[in-house]
Amino acid sequence: MANPKPIIDVIIPAYNEEDSIKSVIDDIPKELIRTILVCNNASTDQTAAVAEHAGAKVLDQPLKGYGNACLKGLEYLKDLEVKPEIVVFLDGDYSDYPEQMTELIKPILYQEMDMVIGSRALGNLEKGAMMPQQIFGNWLATCLIKLIYNYEFTDLGPFRAIRYDKLMYIDMKDKDFGWTVEMQVKAAKLKLNCKEVPVKYRKRIGVSKVSGTVKGTILAGHKILWTIFKLI
Repeated sequence: MANPKPIIDVIIPAYNEEDSIKSVIDDIPKELIRTILVCNNASTDQTAAVAEHAGAKVLDQPLKGYGNACLKGLEYLKDLEVKPEIVVFLDGDYSDYPEQMTELIKPILYQEMDMVIGSRALGNLEKGAMMPQQIFGNWLATCLIKLIYNYEFTDLGPFRAIRYDKLMYIDMKDKDFGWTVEMQVKAAKLKLNCKEVPVKYRKRIGVSKVSGTVKGTILAGHKILWTIFKLI
């Protein structure tokens, strides 16, 4: 990338993360980024107020769904006169380490990568940070992506960086649990230059809306597998 200091915006989907969102925002390397967008996904707590007070721009998305929240952030970026060059996606539950953003961005800046996934499988996973069904689901999904699309990933981790123009080219559609796998499958189909970097991962603050319930786990697993096969 020609610009040694590119414009980088961060999108954080957040649903009832009032206890964690300030820590996430505080740990983002401010010298790297232009705007932190917290996409408040129908929260019933003080997520929006806490995020705004911590310095983020809050976008309200009343339609529930992880993908819906992320799409709200993309709508905002599309309307900007000056678009970002890189977009970073990060969860609002403080399970990721925002300070590792530098490591995700480097391969885009210096190795001509289009997308970089923060891999929890390759990094330091705190005991209990991921449920067994999450670990198995990630393994199965990434094995299927390799088998079908001949692209090797080890994780569907939410912490990722991607060039804005490639993100627009991918044309994301998913409105809920299939967001991360849709991005990776489409990147594989389009032969984008992708890389994984090891990231640390800790127990989230609060209860997971997906893996914290049997219903959420089943729905997420079904959607991920369905997304992989529907895009063939």
